[in-house]
Amino acid sequence: MEALPLRSRVIVDPERPSPARVYDWLLGGSHNFAVDREIAAQAIAIMPKVPHIARANRHFLRRAVAAVADLGVEQFLDLGSGIPTVGNVHEVAREVRPAARVVYVDVDPVAVEHSRAILDGDPFSHVLQADLLDAVGVLGDPGVRGLLDFDRPVCVLLVGVGHFIVDTFRLTTALTVYRDAVPPGSYFVMSHGTAEARPEQGEELAALYERSGTELVSRSRAQLSLLLRGWEPIEPGLVYTPEWRPGADDTVPDPSAYGILAVVARKP
Repeated sequence: MEALPLRSRVIVDPERPSPARVYDWLLGGSHNFAVDREIAAQAIAIMPKVPHIARANRHFLRRAVAAVADLGVEQFLDLGSGIPTVGNVHEVAREVRPAARVVYVDVDPVAVEHSRAILDGDPFSHVLQADLLDAVGVLGDPGVRGLLDFDRPVCVLLVGVGHFIVDTFRLTTALTVYRDAVPPGSYFVMSHGTAEARPEQGEELAALYERSGTELVSRSRAQLSLLLRGWEPIEPGLVYTPEWRPGADDTVPDPSAYGILAVVARKP
């Protein structure tokens, strides 16, 4: 997508890296600063597959949204949605469900303003600047309540975000609130970094992000399974991103090298 002007009221520190902007650069976007590119370059030096990992995560998001839409869901709550790029949730969902309604939630003002600029005038979308850990505030937002019908299934997404939330108790509590707010037949889509296969690289990446002012936490398969309490994973379960219903271009020789576990789960 072409770069869009930000509103003058948005305050952004170009000297402080942002996970959303680093991810944007890894995906080939233009909404990032030199400090973000520097962190990305250092991450690649530690783990050369980082750009491929970012793309694999984005491909998982698209496959998961399409699968959930194909199951009949047409309401999506994207938590930590990040900076818009090609193949956003509303674009993918509406290929299957033309009337799909999508709420994007992010704390990063750059992500929020670009999302609002792109979706301006779209009656079936809403962009909210908020901390996803404030689940009560997010769910109580008038725009969210006005767009989503919580008496009908909702797909809650937490893709590529959980590993930037080190407080497991707060994350678990927030996810419990979101889960309890949606009816049976709803879905939860999650991808999350893990260092189970390569702990040394995980420690190096965590140290890099910590030096830049952002904490990064790896969680094991067992720890992520605890975040899924109350949800039932659908096939193929909790697997590495390239393994989740891969397309012809998603097959890789060593999925564990991608270091991100992914799952789609249903609320019974």
